[in-house]
Amino acid sequence: MNVMIIDDDEMSRKVLEKFIERADFLRLTGSYSNPLDAANSFKNEEPVDLIFLDVEMPEMTGFEFLDTFENLPQIIIISGNRQYALDAFDYDVVDYLLKPFSTARLFKAVDKAYKKFEEMNTNEHEFENSFFIKSSQALVRVNFEEILWVEALENYVVLNTFSEKHTIHFTMKAILEKLPAKLFTRVHRSFIVNVTKVDLIRDNSIIMKSSKEAKVIPIAKSYKDILMNNLNLVNK
Repeated sequence: MNVMIIDDDEMSRKVLEKFIERADFLRLTGSYSNPLDAANSFKNEEPVDLIFLDVEMPEMTGFEFLDTFENLPQIIIISGNRQYALDAFDYDVVDYLLKPFSTARLFKAVDKAYKKFEEMNTNEHEFENSFFIKSSQALVRVNFEEILWVEALENYVVLNTFSEKHTIHFTMKAILEKLPAKLFTRVHRSFIVNVTKVDLIRDNSIIMKSSKEAKVIPIAKSYKDILMNNLNLVNK
């Protein structure tokens, strides 16, 4: 998790820097005493997942810094003054640490942020592993790994899973762009296959098995080299 520190208190910055250095799951991307310098870095440098932010600082307060941006990472406020706590939670901050804070209290705040970070990443990963298709009057989620092969059918494509078929109004080119390249390869003008589900290749044909059929899929000469490169061949 990438972390930035914005605090004009040098002692506080050093405590946080030492903590981040010892935590394997944290990576310090920048430590700033001036929020203006941090703002420039935040806009132009690598993504930040968590910011430790003081409130009372020269030139710009912590809240003014937050007002500068629309899409912010998680924020942990660090302050020597209790009076800003209510205002801080209006910004949906993860936690509010009152200086001087103990290592245990700091760990509790960071652990809360890290759990949210993992949850967001898990949700994104799940979304990236599937898409929704229209089926009758409903939307159906189809996981990429469940698709065995895709077959062209005039102006439609048929998504074949182990137990079901989904026919959608799509071109082969468009559906191939939606599918992850690490899993799917076009082997013919009319067929795309999930290379992790290939059971057998004999001559210029692929055998794919669903619960309802064993499908023989032709391999076009122009696509064969690409297919072979995408297969995990032990002996070539």
